[in-house]
Amino acid sequence: MNATDFREIDRSVLDRLHAVVGDAGVITDDSDKSPYLNDERGYYTGATPMIVRPASTEEVSEIVSICNETRTPIVPQGGNTGLCGGATPYEHGGEILLSLTRMNKVRNIDALNYAITVEAGVILADVQSAAEEADRYFPLSLGGEGTARIGGNLSTNAGGTGVLRYGPARDLCLGLEAVLPDGRIWNGLTGLRKDNTGYDLKHLFIGAEGTLGIITAACLKLFPKPADIQTAFVAVENEHAAVELLARARRITDDRVITFEYMPRDAIAFALKHIDGTRDPMPTAYDHYVLMELAAGEAAAAGLRDMLEKVLGDGMEDGIVLDAVFADSGQQAADFWKIRETIPEAQKYEGASSKHDISVPVSGVADFLVDAIADLGKLVPGIRPCAFGHVGDGNIHFNLSRPVDMSDDAFRALEPEIHKVVYDRTVAMAGSISAEHGIGRLRRGELETYKSPVAMDVMRSIKATLDPNGIMNPGKVL
Repeated sequence: MNATDFREIDRSVLDRLHAVVGDAGVITDDSDKSPYLNDERGYYTGATPMIVRPASTEEVSEIVSICNETRTPIVPQGGNTGLCGGATPYEHGGEILLSLTRMNKVRNIDALNYAITVEAGVILADVQSAAEEADRYFPLSLGGEGTARIGGNLSTNAGGTGVLRYGPARDLCLGLEAVLPDGRIWNGLTGLRKDNTGYDLKHLFIGAEGTLGIITAACLKLFPKPADIQTAFVAVENEHAAVELLARARRITDDRVITFEYMPRDAIAFALKHIDGTRDPMPTAYDHYVLMELAAGEAAAAGLRDMLEKVLGDGMEDGIVLDAVFADSGQQAADFWKIRETIPEAQKYEGASSKHDISVPVSGVADFLVDAIADLGKLVPGIRPCAFGHVGDGNIHFNLSRPVDMSDDAFRALEPEIHKVVYDRTVAMAGSISAEHGIGRLRRGELETYKSPVAMDVMRSIKATLDPNGIMNPGKVL
């Protein structure tokens, strides 16, 4: 089924879906549907005759069975915080939007197994809170955690700020429950760390953005709660110094670095200019900064500050660290994080921007930043780089604001050329054009261009096998 094919959904199909979930499980009023139909970045506004909100896995199964029988396309949606249009239906209105927001129960916490089982509609921050109440720690953390839902986090293989230490969503998942495109329920909700009985099916659905089935529940890894977290805002000599500092910090602290975020001065200046409540952490302005955190359990907590001071002190002696401020309170750490987390919002006030979510090997981050910025300076003189992000895992949000004297429309007209420069260099460095945001609708063309033909053929074969009628989120990813 092609995403652009439009076939009005028969009234009888809508009635059958309504009967499955009842009045509480459908939304048909245009004003009530609106929040579900607009994607986070405002790129797409979709349409649907009905939003279906099942309350159980069994209801999801019934809905999908009806849609498969009638060849009715389905767009699964969690918290609608995705950044590539993957959870937004097309404008023609020929798809059902299936929202998982009513499936929001914590099913089980197994503290001794360091595992938690939750339904797909549980908000990420609520998973963190449930873990906290059980004296455990769930490390997935990102800017939208107050509204993002765990099913969507898994469907996009979300990353966030803790990937350096704990890995992305894929690495935090022990087992899944999913509804297949024919309506069957696959129960793979195992809490096992080791299970060598053939293909690990959960990995088909993690990162698939709802194109192979609908994740309805997950068993997730928990970790011991850190007894202490030490945070510092650090000025470094340049991009290469940032990468060198990370390597030293990992070695000196016995790999206790949980966060290592790079920010150039221009990005910080945007936040200070446009976001209320932000303040410059240092009296002197520098060109390059990192926000770094160390964490330790009870045995090492007493010496954690000393470790951080040694890392930064040695860095100052060697000239890679220029200045540093330690967070002496939770509020001061929050102030540091507010600068980092509000950079994307602040950039909006600077006019049109071109945004990229790329990754390269950590060792290549500095070279990428220097070379890609130089390339783009030649293409668009006066372009303003706002490249920041997760140096610890090689993921840079390589965002670019238009020149001050250029109109938004003129800058947007250059976006295809800008994308090509960025992605050509990324792939030349053995990197990825999408590190944590996914493909969705936005990046399908680039995926086709930069992914190997063999990989594309394998993905299409998997899609055709699991979803022969093409009803699952058509036109996304592939």
